[in-house]
Amino acid sequence: MREQFLNRDSYLRQFVAWIEKPVIKVITGQRRVGKSKFMLQVMQHIKKTNKQANIIYINTEEEEFQHIRDYKALQKEINAKLSKKAKNYLFVDEIQDIKKFELALRNYLAKNECDIYCTGSNSNLMSGELASYLSGRYVEFKIHPLSLDEFCLFHNLPKNNDTLLKYFRFGGMPFLRNLPLEELMVNEYLQSLYSTILLRDIAERHDIRNLHLLKSLSRYIADNTGSIFSSLSISKYLKSINLLVSPKSILDYADYLKNALLVNQIERHDLKGKKLFSSGGKIYFEDLGLRNTVAGGFKINDIQKILENSVYMHLARQNYKISTGVLNSQEIDFIAEKNGKRIYVQVAYKLSSQETIDREFGNLLLIKDNFPKIVVTMDELAGNDYQGIRHIHILDFLYSHYGFHV
Repeated sequence: MREQFLNRDSYLRQFVAWIEKPVIKVITGQRRVGKSKFMLQVMQHIKKTNKQANIIYINTEEEEFQHIRDYKALQKEINAKLSKKAKNYLFVDEIQDIKKFELALRNYLAKNECDIYCTGSNSNLMSGELASYLSGRYVEFKIHPLSLDEFCLFHNLPKNNDTLLKYFRFGGMPFLRNLPLEELMVNEYLQSLYSTILLRDIAERHDIRNLHLLKSLSRYIADNTGSIFSSLSISKYLKSINLLVSPKSILDYADYLKNALLVNQIERHDLKGKKLFSSGGKIYFEDLGLRNTVAGGFKINDIQKILENSVYMHLARQNYKISTGVLNSQEIDFIAEKNGKRIYVQVAYKLSSQETIDREFGNLLLIKDNFPKIVVTMDELAGNDYQGIRHIHILDFLYSHYGFHV
């Protein structure tokens, strides 16, 4: 079956400003999230604007490039394809598989021989010593699974509650466009993807042999999506299923899951003391479908967790810096900051009781600044304000920047 794909135009509109700028463009994202397809989209755009462009494309996962495993082999491949008569554009897919690749990239950037683009499936791709080595010479551009709006476009579905439930159930991996949205086939694909992430992006990279622990921790996080992450509590839970693991080992394994971009952790923000807690935080999956796969399937009882995860990812796609808030022992689900402004978001399945209403709106009313405050639910009657706090249906929230664009 030939794979079909559509352009991610919302990303391209943001990205074009960086084309031909003298920095390395690093495109990061979870495995199979669409980085390679987006790179092809960028190539097509360049070819349209510069028909003489010399495109050099290297995909480390393709057979013809398997010989490129260090920076010297990379340089040899590039040198053989450089043009002296045209502008050179270098694209390297999954560059983290090439040892010391930064030596080659810095060389070509310094000589102004190529406009450089690369992709990677590891959050540590541009951190630590590597970030220092290329400091000021690169910009990172994150690609996420499909938004709900993109999900409708890719699957040719209307914007309604039925589509929303499909999105919650199957998630936003772009390849699903090539499959019928049926439980059996989608689950088989997502199970295969999950196994690949565990084996190639985590176990092989970090020389991990205890896959059972890795899977058990993933399942625990999936079952507790949106809860405060405690390595001590997880250690006790694992002990109850006959896995003796220290809290430190749990933290290490959680870092591996985050580095592979399977999950994301946000910090806890003490609003009263205006500081970050040194531990804890919440963990959310990058993709809802993978979250459900790890949790053993989509369950309607998990709708609150899925709602929170979808709200988190919608904010992440808009490049907000996200944390969770604590104020006088009350929890604020999300604090999202960008450009010196912030919004506060509470998430609830439905405001089915006065107690729920008092909790969700009351927590936000404790915050005395004038930044926007929002409660997101699946209530059909959402849309009314409550003492200046917006009540927004999840469909309106996920389909646009409605009510919180800053």
